[in-house]
Amino acid sequence: MTPQELKNSILQLAIQGKLVEQRPEEGTAEELYQKIQQEKQKLIAEGKIKKEKPLPGITEEEKPFDIPESWKWVRLSTVIDLLSGSDLTPDKYNSSKDGIPYITGASNLDENKLIINRWTLYPNNIAHKGDLLLTCKGTVGKTAVLNENEVHIARQLMSITPVGTDTQYLQFYIQSQVEGLKTKAKSMIPGIERNTVLQLVFALPPLAEQKRIVAKIEELLPLIDRYEKAWSRLEEFNKRFPDDMQKSILQMAIQGKLVEQRPEEGTGEELYQQIQQEKQKLIKEGKIKKEKPLTEITEEEKPFDIPVSWKWVRLNSIYNFIDYRGKTPTKKQHGIRLIGSANIRNGYLDFSKEDVYISEEEYLTRKSRGLTKNGDILFITEGGSMGYAAINTWVGECSCGQRVITLQAYSLDLIANPLYLRFIQSTYFQKEIRERKTGSAAQGIKGDTMKKVLIPLPPLAEQKRIVARLEELLPLCEALKS
Repeated sequence: MTPQELKNSILQLAIQGKLVEQRPEEGTAEELYQKIQQEKQKLIAEGKIKKEKPLPGITEEEKPFDIPESWKWVRLSTVIDLLSGSDLTPDKYNSSKDGIPYITGASNLDENKLIINRWTLYPNNIAHKGDLLLTCKGTVGKTAVLNENEVHIARQLMSITPVGTDTQYLQFYIQSQVEGLKTKAKSMIPGIERNTVLQLVFALPPLAEQKRIVAKIEELLPLIDRYEKAWSRLEEFNKRFPDDMQKSILQMAIQGKLVEQRPEEGTGEELYQQIQQEKQKLIKEGKIKKEKPLTEITEEEKPFDIPVSWKWVRLNSIYNFIDYRGKTPTKKQHGIRLIGSANIRNGYLDFSKEDVYISEEEYLTRKSRGLTKNGDILFITEGGSMGYAAINTWVGECSCGQRVITLQAYSLDLIANPLYLRFIQSTYFQKEIRERKTGSAAQGIKGDTMKKVLIPLPPLAEQKRIVARLEELLPLCEALKS
């Protein structure tokens, strides 16, 4: 049950006569009603309130629930005086505190407190201290008991003056009826009409019981506030839990804590040497360029401990980096498919966007530098989606946009690419990228900088077991989100 649902339940119990007991010595609502009518007639005779048109009696169908025998169903108009507001032209109000406050709408009402930012020397629709303000246009149903001596109200507000009825009980009753009032709001800008409020059926208890109901609700409200804080913390925890669990699982994976190590599977060092042999082979064949050797990895650089059978390596020691700064692609439906940053979501490719292609001429230029292949990792290097990555699932020849780097394993037979996609999505890697990004307007990370990022290398068989375990666990996190 949400805090609002709990509060609504308490209000519903209150207005049904179920929150406090009935006491015969407190009289009946009928007796109170007769006194109120006498008082209203007196106020009308004195010219203090206007006489309202008589309203039809209350039918059995209109009574929404049963009430105690000592209570009485009445039309709200019979126990209140209602004042509708009117707007002032700009020349009739000020911000220099001259005159009385001018209250224009819901933005001025904050949990029984008034936010006053306008005043007027020309009031004509004046609400008085103790009146109940009700927003009737725009944001319908906000209420506040007026503590100022006098205010002018705009047409977005009504002022309810109780006659012989407790103001706070009346406020709680109206709060319990807000959803019903909203359903009766009319026009493009929601608003409730004066007659809608006047004709509202109202459960009238004896006055002493009204005050006891108010006291009981005020006793319970702090408990509801405590419940709301606890509920909000729980909701926040539940909202974060799947993401936090996913991050924890990925962190365990890249630290070698998700599956056990098996000596018979070899070491990361042995696998690294195999990858370097494949890299040298590709250099000799002219398929990739030889690069300057990067600096040795120091102990201070290593962000966390990994198993002794694993090896810390720099990213470009197991991946070739391909990026392009070619001609602007066309949107014609022919040529070589271009995968841009708009196609890359965090973990998958989205081909629902408009197809973009490069010309045959541009294709040949890019081919000399290497083309993106099925199974490569595509990484966004700039903009709001920087850090998003996905495995290329496009079958056939393709290339990448200017804000995308291709990470192409020197040998897919020696790398479990789904594992390294997950690594690139890990909190550690994303933190490394954020810390290394440059630029002001369009921030991003350069390929040469990204090549230096450290990555742990497990034996290949263990990589595959980690991937299998992640594919088992991560869908559970997604299921929890939904």
